[in-house]
Amino acid sequence: MQVMSEIDAKATLAELGSRVRAWRARRGMTRKQLATDSGLSERFLADVETGKGNVSINSLEAAARALNISMIELLQDAPRPALARVHGMLGRLDDSQLDQAYALLGNTFGLGDTLGREQRIALIGLRGAGKSTLGMKLAADRGVAFIELDREIEREAGTSMNEILLLHGQAGYRRYERRALFRIAEDHADGVVMTTGGSIVSERETFDLLQSRFYCVWLKASPEEHMARVVAQGDMRPFDTTRGATNEAMEDIRRILASREALYARADAVVDTSARTLKQSLKDMERAVPALAQPKDIK
Repeated sequence: MQVMSEIDAKATLAELGSRVRAWRARRGMTRKQLATDSGLSERFLADVETGKGNVSINSLEAAARALNISMIELLQDAPRPALARVHGMLGRLDDSQLDQAYALLGNTFGLGDTLGREQRIALIGLRGAGKSTLGMKLAADRGVAFIELDREIEREAGTSMNEILLLHGQAGYRRYERRALFRIAEDHADGVVMTTGGSIVSERETFDLLQSRFYCVWLKASPEEHMARVVAQGDMRPFDTTRGATNEAMEDIRRILASREALYARADAVVDTSARTLKQSLKDMERAVPALAQPKDIK
């Protein structure tokens, strides 16, 4: 694993160096001019541009400032001109307008439904909302496979969730998560019901991928119901109960829900399972999701 990390680091430094060199060429600056304007040594810049220099954040910021660009511009891929214009326009919209624009682009250019996303149901929400219980029943009623994304991520990585996080960290986990989402969408073009981890909405790129290929349903519940169901399950992760303080765990639930509410609300549909029986919630969910497409007759 260490060897792979070193390879990744070298590739990152080489890519960063090529970007500094490209921006310098675009600005028509010699390396000596960049050194003078940035306060960095010419020798150091030469090492950076050839992928040999381990540049610090401060040095990177100084180089970007001398190139008259932001550090973000230096780090990100240069957008196509037309894409840059669209990005500039979207940058003036608020979150609600951005969600509308996202849906409009998908519907206008066939970026969503043509992939059969409405046949693939993804259940999102905090633990204790009933995702697994309701998901299995919905899948059985629709006659499609039921999948837990966490298990598919483990399958993708060939190891357990704990080992993935230990060996690869959050970034590595999210990479396996996206790969699993791509595979599931391809393998279940005709329909599937999938449960997801509660934090998936916090990763913008991953959540965008999820929404582009799955019809997302937020299973919503009150903090009290979340707490009661999690306690009944006997697994309090990720809530803090180290001192057995139930009120602290409740505050954790309220805080997590408050921080994610706007993200969960981006789902295609919302089903509130608070004070609802299993049968009632299942009926609510069946009404909330698109009807399963009938197979085409073979002529």
